[in-house]
Amino acid sequence: MKLTTYLVTGAAGFIASRTAEILLEQGHTVVGLDNMNDYYDVRLKEHRLEKLKQHPNFIWKYLDIEDFNALKALFQEFAFSVVFNLAARAGVRYSLENPFVYNSTNSTGTLNLLELMKQNGVDKMVLASTSSLYAGLPMPFTEDLAVNTPLTPYAASKKAAEMMAYSYHKMHDLDISVVRYFTVFGPAGRPDMAPLRFVKWIAEGTPITLYGDGEQARDFTYVDDIARGTIAAGKKVGYEVINLGGGNNPVSINSFIAMIEEMTGKKAVIDRKPMHKADMKETWADISKAERLLKWKPQVSVEEGVKQTVDWYYANEAFVKDLKVI
Repeated sequence: MKLTTYLVTGAAGFIASRTAEILLEQGHTVVGLDNMNDYYDVRLKEHRLEKLKQHPNFIWKYLDIEDFNALKALFQEFAFSVVFNLAARAGVRYSLENPFVYNSTNSTGTLNLLELMKQNGVDKMVLASTSSLYAGLPMPFTEDLAVNTPLTPYAASKKAAEMMAYSYHKMHDLDISVVRYFTVFGPAGRPDMAPLRFVKWIAEGTPITLYGDGEQARDFTYVDDIARGTIAAGKKVGYEVINLGGGNNPVSINSFIAMIEEMTGKKAVIDRKPMHKADMKETWADISKAERLLKWKPQVSVEEGVKQTVDWYYANEAFVKDLKVI
């Protein structure tokens, strides 16, 4: 692979930090930016960032993709081969409470990047999107399904970003890979998502808050696999939407909890709550397109991924114990 300079937005985030790390390990230069917002405990973002800053080819920028003028100066300073736009306001439920910030970051922020790519002759973007767009559609989810009825502001803002990217592809010949992620988990994961919360709570003996009966299922995908797929999507494709998921039968939340119990040797105490109306019952990715276009498929099983997550927890137990989970 030719060594080059990449822009990774949201670089202190869960998926973006691992993506940046792999690019750095390959010898590339990575300019990473993040606004370090406090949607979840910023100490976890700082933890990921510290690891990236150990690499000599990592260039850190405290910057918000909503700030067009700051982005403009960045594009004038560096010649990027690919923009990995992984910055986003995430969290399905919170988007119902604060929809405006989701639109400004996920939609307008993406537009800012696309416009500056056009102005500066950068022709490739990998845009992170979401399996939440498939809510209510038949499984396994394929990329050609009409995802025109998003249920939450989060999903709607991601759909808007996809459509803006398509417009810039058609009008300005930008090459866009839209990667739709399916329930990503692993070490240093987001504390608003079940995997990290459940590992922390089970290990500590704290009751798990579980929405629904636990039979809802997810196409869990290990973060390293997602990062590899994201990097693979940096190739020229024109405009393509590509699922990145486990591609296996969905794993129930109850089964996921049982794996954590086995790895920690501790029994979960479960506090059941009614299922949230924003939650999907099941997700399941058809990943044949990723296999065909990117020569990508996941390599880490859910069981191995849970083990890696539990191992990371115990290696960082004092730090994680003090983290605020939401």
